[in-house]
Order: sequence, then C-alpha cells, then structure tokens
Amino acid sequence: MDQDDYSAYRQVAQAMMIPIILVVAPLLGYYMGIWVDNKLDTGNVFRLIGLALGFGAAGKEVYGLIKKGIDSHK
Repeated sequence: MDQDDYSAYRQVAQAMMIPIILVVAPLLGYYMGIWVDNKLDTGNVFRLIGLALGFGAAGKEVYGLIKKGIDSHK
C-alpha cells in the first residue's frame, strides 16, 4: 500500500467519527447535567447547560477534524 491509500483510509475513519462525536458529546453533557441537577436539586437548569456545552464541544471537535482533513489534503 502506498501513502495515498493510507491517506484515504484516514479520511474515511475521520468521517466516520463525526456522527459519533455529534451524538456522544451532547448526551454526555446532558447526563452530566442530570447528575448535577440531582445533586443540587435545581430542576432542569444544568441539563440544558450540559446539553448546550455538549453541542458546542461537538461542533468544535467536528470543525477541528474537518480543518485537519482539509489541511492534510493540501
């Protein structure tokens, strides 16, 4: 296998990580928010904050993966 084959496999692997990141990060933030809400008895405040932070972290990570893929393709 030459270098181009490895590059193509790497790009496919990175593309397959994107949906996983977009699902796992918000769920992790949401469930961490549930835990904090239960500890502090604050209703749904930290669930929403955790969900928003999870989406933000997922977006940042996906942006970084896409940028890394574009830069390595140049």
